[in-house]
Amino acid sequence: METKHQIYSQEQPIIVVRTEKLTSEDESNELLGDIKFEDTSSITVPENLIDQVIGQDEAVEVIKKAASQRRHVMLIGSPGTGKSMLGKAMSELLPVEDLQDVLVYANPEDNNTPRVRVVPAGRGKQIVDAQKLEARKKVQTRNMFLMIIVMALIVYAYYMGQLLFGIIAAALLFISLRYMLPKEDAMVPKLLVDNNGKKKAPYVDATGAHAGALLGDVRHDPFQSGGLETPSHERVECGSIHKAHKGVLFIDEVNTLRPESQQSLLTALQEGVYQITGQSERSSGALVRTEPVPCSFIMIAAGNLDAVQGMHPALRSRIKGYGYEVYMRDTMEDTLENRNKLIRFVAQEIVRDGKIPHFTRDAVAEIMREAKRRSGRKGHLTLMLRDLGGLIRVSGDVARAESSHLTEVNHVMQAKKMARSVEQQLADRYMERRKDYSMFHSSGDEIGRVNGLAVMGDSGIVLPIMAEITPAQSREEGKIIATGKLQEIAKEAVTNVSVLIKKFLGEDITKKDVHIQFIGTYEGVEGDSASISIATAVISALEGVPVKQTVAMTGSLSVRGDVMPVGGVTQKIEAAAQAGIKTVLIPKSNMGDVLIDDSIKKSIEIIPVSNISEVFEYAMGSQRTRLIEKLKKFATEKKIGINIPETIPTPIRSI
Repeated sequence: METKHQIYSQEQPIIVVRTEKLTSEDESNELLGDIKFEDTSSITVPENLIDQVIGQDEAVEVIKKAASQRRHVMLIGSPGTGKSMLGKAMSELLPVEDLQDVLVYANPEDNNTPRVRVVPAGRGKQIVDAQKLEARKKVQTRNMFLMIIVMALIVYAYYMGQLLFGIIAAALLFISLRYMLPKEDAMVPKLLVDNNGKKKAPYVDATGAHAGALLGDVRHDPFQSGGLETPSHERVECGSIHKAHKGVLFIDEVNTLRPESQQSLLTALQEGVYQITGQSERSSGALVRTEPVPCSFIMIAAGNLDAVQGMHPALRSRIKGYGYEVYMRDTMEDTLENRNKLIRFVAQEIVRDGKIPHFTRDAVAEIMREAKRRSGRKGHLTLMLRDLGGLIRVSGDVARAESSHLTEVNHVMQAKKMARSVEQQLADRYMERRKDYSMFHSSGDEIGRVNGLAVMGDSGIVLPIMAEITPAQSREEGKIIATGKLQEIAKEAVTNVSVLIKKFLGEDITKKDVHIQFIGTYEGVEGDSASISIATAVISALEGVPVKQTVAMTGSLSVRGDVMPVGGVTQKIEAAAQAGIKTVLIPKSNMGDVLIDDSIKKSIEIIPVSNISEVFEYAMGSQRTRLIEKLKKFATEKKIGINIPETIPTPIRSI
């Protein structure tokens, strides 16, 4: 691999190339931090969860403060950034000595209002065991007394010569006394919340819980009378809010809870107690309602941005007014300290999984390279650690299948192919289908046809765009007609490009219709990253200048002709290489975001562009000189604010 440094000046671009070969070991050392290790078995993993959280320094500080002051927290961000891990970490920070057990007793005065008693943790089990033992003794004494009476009655009937009637009378007496006498076991309390032996505060994940599971319920009793019914206090079941008493209640996608449940949750937050009653048609608790059951918990509400919009306003106000709101980071800066943390993350995932072998230094370097690639930003590492952890586990599975004692770099490379997301698999099949039906071209020159690039999920695809110019159908003025399920931002991008075309060419196109077609966009198009592709296709059609089909491009376009940065450039370049494209044009400001494998670097040429004239220089085929000259002449005569450089920078042949 050659490392290259590019230096630009306003007058004349200069390319400085340093031909210094990097060995595989040098490249691994460049990617890794300053931790010295042969494999991850020598890396120490912190015991506390709060110390295992990576890249979320602000959120960690908030969690520590919230645990100390018992504040509620809302964590908003992308899935896989560590929200649930922060919730579990908070439970480790709460004092264990504050934990309590909750008992529910029968109420002799009102059977439908069971009584509630709160005792220190561990005491509840002792009380229940003692009550059961006492009830068992009473039952044994009662049964012995009944047996004596029954036997006496049978003996008396025998001597009177009426044995059969004596047996019948004894059986009737036994059954009657069994149902008439009070049931000692019915007075035994039920241990509703048991914190006996717990070494940390409870952490309860109530994500997606229905009302009964969240707030508590009363079980259905098929025998409602006749002495066979179950005592009401035995049918009481606590909810997640009660299990989380003195601990943490974690709810992801809180907006998916029904409004009634959110309102009840708000009541529990405000009061710190919540009575248990029947929550569904199947529960027999329409009349049963316990005394207030304690539920003094810390709530962590999590979700994406749409979770904020779907929350009950009063519930969010409660969290915001008595706690913190944190937006989770998707990436962290690519520093030596953060690389060390990511190395430790690999070791953490291996230890947590417990079934995969440790990683070699080169294998960790490949994971680091993937973290840089997935960040989508220059100088950053991804914090979508759940997905990265999935790659680590698949790599370990590959190594285990080969009976390897360590996970090597080749195992990681195999895992990258095996652990493709559904979007990546769909994009691959999408590309195969397009190749079969020649939906995009990778050779020759064509007028009005451009290979654009887009992102599907987390994968890139080639997006052919075609343009055609026809006489206006309307007598008033021509129209820009775009097809292909365009979303709002994509429609606005087409409008901006139409303004630029008029400004660039200086021609009256009001009597022409411009047709723009996005080919095969069954899933729809959103975003403005196809702006330079649209502009190139339309101007090619207007001027009759062919476009190289060996070139693909991506970039947003300002109304002044500047090429603006876009997202997903790495995935787009990979898609272009897979499609057989030889050259890719990307915004110059995105050059630092490109992180591709060596195999792709050898097969494709990546050219950074800063304005539309550079796009035309590299993308247009024959007659491009005439078009460039026309643009320069018009820009000079009209004195418009379009940047037309005197010289076009020499393209970079590799990166």
